[in-house]
Amino acid sequence: MRILVVEDDELTAKALTTVLLQQNYAVDVAVDGWIAWELVESFVFDLILLDVMIPKLDGIALCRKLRSRGYQMPILLLTGRDSGHDKALGLDAGADDYVVKPFDPEELVARIRALLRRGPAVSQVVLEWGNLRLDPSACEAIYGEKLLSLTPKEYALMELFLRNNRRVFSCGVILEQIWSFDEMPGEEAVRTHIKGLRQKLKAVGAPADLIETVYGIGYRLKPLEVPNFSTEGETSPKTIEFQKPSKQQTLNILAKVWDKYQARVSQQVEVVERAIATLPHAIETPPGPTNPALPAIPTSSLAPAELTQLWQQARQEAHTLAGSLGTFGLAKGSKLARKIDHLLQQSLPFDSHQTTRLREFVIALRQEIEHFSNQENVDTPTRDEESRRLLIVDRDRLAAEQLLKEAETWGLQGIIASELTIAKSQIEQQPPVAVLLDLSIASNRQDSLALLEELSHRVPPIPVLILTTQDHLNDRLETARLGGRTFLQKPIAPVQVLTAVRQVLQPTAAEAKILVVDDDPAMLAALRTLLEPWGLQVTALSDPQQFWQMLEVTSPDLLILDIRMPHLSGFDLCQVVRNDARWSELPIIFLTAHTDAETVNQVFAVGADDFVSKPIVGPELVTRIVNRLDRMRALRRLTDTDLLTGIASRYRSTQDLDRLLRLANRHHQVLSFAVLAIDRFQQIHDREGIAIGDVILRRVGQLLQQNFRGEDVVARWGGSEFVLGLYNMRQENSLSRLTQLLALIGQQEIFAAPDRKLAITASVGVAQYPNIGKDLQSLYRAADEALYRAQASGGNRIIVANA
Repeated sequence: MRILVVEDDELTAKALTTVLLQQNYAVDVAVDGWIAWELVESFVFDLILLDVMIPKLDGIALCRKLRSRGYQMPILLLTGRDSGHDKALGLDAGADDYVVKPFDPEELVARIRALLRRGPAVSQVVLEWGNLRLDPSACEAIYGEKLLSLTPKEYALMELFLRNNRRVFSCGVILEQIWSFDEMPGEEAVRTHIKGLRQKLKAVGAPADLIETVYGIGYRLKPLEVPNFSTEGETSPKTIEFQKPSKQQTLNILAKVWDKYQARVSQQVEVVERAIATLPHAIETPPGPTNPALPAIPTSSLAPAELTQLWQQARQEAHTLAGSLGTFGLAKGSKLARKIDHLLQQSLPFDSHQTTRLREFVIALRQEIEHFSNQENVDTPTRDEESRRLLIVDRDRLAAEQLLKEAETWGLQGIIASELTIAKSQIEQQPPVAVLLDLSIASNRQDSLALLEELSHRVPPIPVLILTTQDHLNDRLETARLGGRTFLQKPIAPVQVLTAVRQVLQPTAAEAKILVVDDDPAMLAALRTLLEPWGLQVTALSDPQQFWQMLEVTSPDLLILDIRMPHLSGFDLCQVVRNDARWSELPIIFLTAHTDAETVNQVFAVGADDFVSKPIVGPELVTRIVNRLDRMRALRRLTDTDLLTGIASRYRSTQDLDRLLRLANRHHQVLSFAVLAIDRFQQIHDREGIAIGDVILRRVGQLLQQNFRGEDVVARWGGSEFVLGLYNMRQENSLSRLTQLLALIGQQEIFAAPDRKLAITASVGVAQYPNIGKDLQSLYRAADEALYRAQASGGNRIIVANA
């Protein structure tokens, strides 16, 4: 777990850091309030240990600022003042506890543990997963009866997985969680520690795959048992990165949300009933078996302002019910609410016919909801969501069995079907995550193509990879049109087939953040329930007036908006977002109960990317979100990556370098900035041609990637010019690394012809922050001038810019 220590006294900060590191916490230190605020905006902390008397922004003010912006992590104040007034002031500002200096380390650690136990991530004092037990109070990890001897980072990894046992963690997230910023290594360090932890677990009898690799995402604890896709069992992992829930499974999930919110739904209907009861015709209509009496509210008993407010509320509730009821399985209720909504939008006064219809609709709606609520909810057993079944539809038994064996090493359960009828039966029994289909499986090729088309049109679709001996353009075109995901020509090695399968199955929505704005709490709860099992981090907001503040705090990857809400509509919020340069490219999806042409046109006119009709169907919404995130990431890759060399582009690296310079300034660190260029590249380019020039640039890009740290900035800025940003690396160390790089460049074998090899060299100009420049422009100018002098002196050398 990660703790931020905000303390300007170096000795105290060091003492606190030492105590916390001994307890296996990751620790970051801020020496004033503004640095602390910037760190909180940039990283996730589980607790803040905050001194009151700090420069620039004092602890009390910082505490208030954090709470006003929605940060909920525990805050422990630490100060030399012990008066009751000072303690009250700190607690009123939003602190959770208060420790007076000088502090007792044992008491301090105990208070920190107590605060962390209150957080949502911790549900028990001793964390357990099967035979694995971790006691945070004693910093002990035990498997069975055997004590594990873990390094601090291995212990922190174990605690992270146990406290979040349903989650898949990418290397980047693990780095942020258990390494402090000033010591943060590259992703290889995570893999090394995972390997070491697995070996120690295996040595005490734990399964070798207790910590499981989820290909394309990261790591997680292996599920203990096959879970049902339900909201029960908080300690069972619930990741469905390969298979989407069916409609019935979606309804099973939402049943518990309905149980929680059905009382509120009843209150919403009651508001509509009260509004209709104020109509004169409602009193005159005689009650009967098919027309029960509604409570009459004489119009004269309500003030005009009260009557107006009641009707506005009734319109809003009817609209909300039209959008939400169908999501929970009340399709008829949703239709009735939509009819009521349509009638309520018409101008008063209503005639007798309109009033009668409203009465009939609202009575039917009440009966429908009560009937649904009284039904005994029996969950349909769900299929194994964790099982990654790969169906191999192929007559070639030997090739299929080779694929079956290889699939096991990729975490897939292979199933062979040697006939089309067997394949269809397997799919109906339990849908696989993917199908490998040999088109020659049936005597009539059209039968195989029909199966392909059927699987691609399922909701959700089952991806199909085509195996065939044919390689005609028409074959590829035909299968692509019918929904085939990948075209593989036989003969093909099993490892190549499984690589293609992994690429098809690789999820892309993990770790994405979604902000949902909807004034209906039942809809918000439903969306969280539907989306969070996918690894999507959902922030739900019911008050649109707090939207901008929440947007700044969460920095979402995608925004979901309802259209009609009190005070501000979804259209208003969408236009505000599109008018801000920082958020203008943020993907926006609207949820709406209206699908008329005018509403749809307005959705896209204000800048939305997509819309989903209420009532929502889980698979449809998830598919649209995943597709939108896919496109966003594809565009980012085009913007962020130099397509020729595969390293960062100038646009992306400029942002990264600016960020590193801000951090260097904040933490008083150095940064080496280097500009590298191929010597006499233009001559080589003109003489040998574009293709040879591209080979040279690609080779240099590969060397830069291979020989510098993951946290270093490595980019191509155009032509033969590359830049390097080496954070917290002093000049002598950077010169040593660059000297080695130039030697490697000189050793490259670039053949312009089979019997003619080119000799290439490079030169580098280096500028050091903060000695030479304090911003990117001044550093580049100095390094570029040094590079010019290096090449003018004959090349193949490094020159350091002078102050």
